[in-house]
Amino acid sequence: MGCFPIGSTRVAIVVALTSILASCTSLPRSGPDHTDVDRGAAVKVTTKERRVGIDYALIDLSKNVLSFFTSPQPTSFKGFGGGRGKAPEIPLGYGDVVQVAIFEAQSGGLFIPSDAGSRPGNYISLPEQTIDRNGTITIPYAGRVPAAGRLKETVEQDVEDRLASRAIEPQVVITTTTSRSSQVAVLGDVNNPQRITISPAGERVLDVISAAGGLTTNNIETNVTLQRRGRTATVAYNTLLKNPAENIYVAPDDTISVDHERRTYLALGAAGVSGRFDFEESDLTLGEAIAKAGGLRDDRADPAQVLLYRLVPKTTVAAMHVDTTRFAGDTVPVIVRANLRDPATLFAAQQFKMEDKDIIYISNSDSVELVKFLDIVNSVSSTVAGVTDDARDTRSAVRELGR
Repeated sequence: MGCFPIGSTRVAIVVALTSILASCTSLPRSGPDHTDVDRGAAVKVTTKERRVGIDYALIDLSKNVLSFFTSPQPTSFKGFGGGRGKAPEIPLGYGDVVQVAIFEAQSGGLFIPSDAGSRPGNYISLPEQTIDRNGTITIPYAGRVPAAGRLKETVEQDVEDRLASRAIEPQVVITTTTSRSSQVAVLGDVNNPQRITISPAGERVLDVISAAGGLTTNNIETNVTLQRRGRTATVAYNTLLKNPAENIYVAPDDTISVDHERRTYLALGAAGVSGRFDFEESDLTLGEAIAKAGGLRDDRADPAQVLLYRLVPKTTVAAMHVDTTRFAGDTVPVIVRANLRDPATLFAAQQFKMEDKDIIYISNSDSVELVKFLDIVNSVSSTVAGVTDDARDTRSAVRELGR
């Protein structure tokens, strides 16, 4: 010991301990070491240089990029029509049950006999009949009359024309007693899923949802999907409430699906609490999401390296003058980096809207890795006089520098 200064001796001990730790395989572990997993594999499918191979774009959060991340571009019901004006006319359809009444100007005609005498009106009502698979109804002396897909007034005029040469100034009234073709199915997270018959007054999307008992979930996490003749569109329920143009008239055979979608995000790394978090009944900004996860750990986090992972539409990324030629598909993996050491970035973080399935990763400060190393040295060398104090003092100094 007399040949070396005390400080040099402690450095030598630390170096020796480092070598021991590097080759030690008997330290406590909760599971197999990565080297054991690697050696035990019968077949290995690995990437070059241990990289996953997914290209991504790195974008620093700033005032200039906020406008590109305002909100996702939703689909719309406007393309289906029926948003404004009067309710659409509903034609007769297959399976509808109708009753036909035929009026004549006076008795002695085709349907009203001459000896009918006094009566409230010169008419007869034919028995109810169902529009058959051929889409027709049967009228005496008029034959089989096409009805399915035609407006009631059009069918009435057709029957009148067919009877004009045989009846006395015939007039026809068709009444729908049971409508099976003009129904809308309302499914999903409503209190009473059912098929709802559309009235001539016309029903809008919110009307049929209300007729099905309303929502079973909160508004803000509920989406409404409309299926019509092979086309599908989805809008948020709140959009229907706030934008009347989206609350369009429904049409026969529409299917309305109401779905609650739990919105979540992940917080990883040096967050106060790591895990999956719900948006619950509100929209979140990046600042609120970080706070919901317990903020940044003061003893570990690097405030300059707060990262948000998201798949962004390629059109949005291209609008920021980013070269997207190397990205396949319609979306680009994007990492948005927020430097919370800059006070102005806190304002930007409070305007940056979170989206469902976002991932927040808060990096460790560089000094944390050295502190971890010194903790290991401290635990292994606890029997060596003086090393414990040096490790503790050094660790404290590093932590102070990292703040």
